[in-house]
Parts: sequence; C-alpha cells; structure tokens
Amino acid sequence: MHLQYLAIEGVIGAGKTSLTQKLAAHFSAKKLFEQHDENPFLKDFYKSPKQFAFPTQLFFLLSRYRQQQEIAQGELFHDLLIADYIFPKDRIFASITLEDRELLLYDKIASLLERDVPRPDLVLYLQSSTERLLANIKMRNRDYEKQISEEYIRELNEAYNQFFLNYTASPLLIINSTEIDFVHNEEDFKDLAQQITKPISDTVYYSPLGEKK
Repeated sequence: MHLQYLAIEGVIGAGKTSLTQKLAAHFSAKKLFEQHDENPFLKDFYKSPKQFAFPTQLFFLLSRYRQQQEIAQGELFHDLLIADYIFPKDRIFASITLEDRELLLYDKIASLLERDVPRPDLVLYLQSSTERLLANIKMRNRDYEKQISEEYIRELNEAYNQFFLNYTASPLLIINSTEIDFVHNEEDFKDLAQQITKPISDTVYYSPLGEKK
C-alpha cells in the first residue's frame, strides 16, 4: 500500500507521539506533531475546565488548521508524512468540554476550516482502556496533565470510541493497544509496521502479536 499521509490517533496517553516517532524512523518519513505546549490556555483548562474550555479549543483548532495548511501547500510531496493527530479529532474534545452555545459557534468555524484540510491515506486508532491511559499519563509526569481527572479521561475515551465507530473519511486501522507496547517491544512494533503496508480500503481491526501470546 503506497502511503503519502498517515495519521495516528488515540486518547491522551495512548502513545500517539511515541509511535509517530518510531514509525517515522522506520519508514524514513517526515513527522508532524500537535503543539500542545504552545497553547497558553491548556494549564488553566485542566484547573478550571468550564472557564477555559472555549479559548483552549479555539486555539487548538486554529493551530491545527495552520499546520494542515502547510501540508496542503507542499508537505505531501515527501514520500511519507506521519502525523500524531487528525484534524476532525478537535470536535471530539469540543463536544464534551463546550456548552451548547459555544459548541454551536465552534462548529460554524470548524466547518469552514475543514473544507481546506487534506485527508490522510490511512488513520491508525490506538484504542485503549481508561486504566491504561491513566497509567501512561501518570508515568510521563507532565505538570499540566496532573490535574486531569479519571472521569474526564473515561468520558473522552468513550467519545473517541464512538467517533471512530462511525469514521469513514479515510481507511482506518483500529488497534487494541491496551496489553501491548509498540515503543519498547520490537516484535509488536515490527508486526504493526508490516500491517500498515498492507492494502486497507475500509475499517480493519488489528489483533497484535502481544494479544496472541
């Protein structure tokens, strides 16, 4: 399967960035990462979600749009580009953090921007349990994530699963990543890398080697 644009998705703590880095090294690909640290509202959002939800979401939306415009203007001429997010994912967060009036305004802005956003040739969804996600978040020990509640991650995880249950914009590879480790287990990683090169035209559920042992 010839790919020019591969995107990796999953809830906070799923391992998107780590897998993006490792796959990019394996395939000699260009990398594209979300700029979490550039969002000036993020720390305040985790402390007071209702108060800072809208500016946090709007900043992320416009930041991701700017990155996607750079892709549209030439990045896809590289052999392969791997991103650790897809543009529509922002709507998942908005749906659980914004009030009705804010969400209505957000949707109007997002719908205008989405028209100019390129679609990935393949999306990987790292599906994981809430418990595994919380353990990963705790392990990486980022200061601004210490305020994240279990309830928020659980709600976000359910929203992600629902979103990708109905996702049809690009071919989709759903990976149950709860019991495996693509970053530190070379056997798991090589099996996934091989899977990515196979033809995928719809939605495929992937059973990694780690679950067969």
